Amino acid sequence: MGYREVFRVREFRWVFMAHLFSLLGVVVSEIALTVLVYRLTGSPFLSALAFALGMLPYVIGGTLLAGIADRYPARRVLVSCDLVCAGCAALMALPATPVVALLALRCAIAMVAPVFSGTRMATLVDILGEGELFVLGRSLLRIVSQSAVLAGFGIGGVLLTVVSPRGALVITLGTFLLSALLLRAGTKRRPARSGEGGSLARYSLGGVRTVLADRRMRALLLFLWVPPMFVVVPEALAAAYADQLGLSTVWVGLLMCAMPVGTVLAELYVGSALSPAARARIALPLGAFLLLPLVGYAWVPEPGWAVALMLLSGAGFAYTLGADRWFVDSVPAELRGRAMTVHTAGLMTIQGVGMALAGAAAEVFAVSTVVAGAGVLGTTVCVLLALEVRRVLRGPGQGPPGLRREPVAATAGPPGPKGETGLTAI
Repeated sequence: MGYREVFRVREFRWVFMAHLFSLLGVVVSEIALTVLVYRLTGSPFLSALAFALGMLPYVIGGTLLAGIADRYPARRVLVSCDLVCAGCAALMALPATPVVALLALRCAIAMVAPVFSGTRMATLVDILGEGELFVLGRSLLRIVSQSAVLAGFGIGGVLLTVVSPRGALVITLGTFLLSALLLRAGTKRRPARSGEGGSLARYSLGGVRTVLADRRMRALLLFLWVPPMFVVVPEALAAAYADQLGLSTVWVGLLMCAMPVGTVLAELYVGSALSPAARARIALPLGAFLLLPLVGYAWVPEPGWAVALMLLSGAGFAYTLGADRWFVDSVPAELRGRAMTVHTAGLMTIQGVGMALAGAAAEVFAVSTVVAGAGVLGTTVCVLLALEVRRVLRGPGQGPPGLRREPVAATAGPPGPKGETGLTAI
């Protein structure tokens, strides 16, 4: 089974196209808004804040609004989120919109984002099932997101040489509307997963508590969160490392692109060439040691070697193809939307924390020391998490392929504890 099998599912093709346009809208809006705020204020701080606000509100939207993903029909939620983002982009594009309102509207888009992503991931399970098609479909969406890191900002920069920042925001409005149209026309109407009433905030927070209280879900959640927290350190400090070595800005771009390239290439290979059982067998070792190459920064590598180290580290993220399967199998259906939303919010938040801590540490220590330290500390934590995941998944009659003690079919997966109370993002 390969990626072509996923594209044979008609609904997935519509979701995939909607993802492309929605992602394009987000990337263009981030660049356009950052440039617009700087031109209006001349303040580097406010310009950077406009960019950072794309991450900070995730934790709020992902906790207080997570219940939307389960309480309402998925198609309605997805289309509504796109329409909200389109409305925000339209208001941003108005010439009379002040800077304070621009920042508030950026926050609103970021509040909606985890609900949209979590609902889409939960819907992907409905479309593709809980097996290997879901794993490969999720991998494709993640590859597109990583590729946007490589190409999106370049496209946005070129676009701003042709149109004004507010004109670019009008294009963003169009991409969100097109995404909404594709999702409305191409996906089936499915009922809400839960009919539970009461306060939305209480319902959402109850889902968060349920996810975090379950040992299996908590272990898998941390295993999917922690490596990205540490792996952003060399990316966040790429400009500072280039300055430490006296390199040109060309090397800054190469250093920042290396890890996404490694991730995309590794995911494409693992997803297309390896069997489900093989992907499960390599997931724990890859997740445990993907940060180990960063220890090489202790020797202050030349730029070419630094790029190679980051490529290797990025390739380790192929572990998510195995971990995704265990995760979705462990989440009860009625909790799936909230679980995916919380995971998306946490993933973005923890990467922001990692960037902030890296910057603070680089104020005291050399950049090479900070990156190497992140490699040592991150590897230690990830090994411990991998051991915990192994403990919670392994046992008689349960656990992922490759970890079970008895022979299993190559396509088998771990039976999720559907009766227990018991999260991943692009």
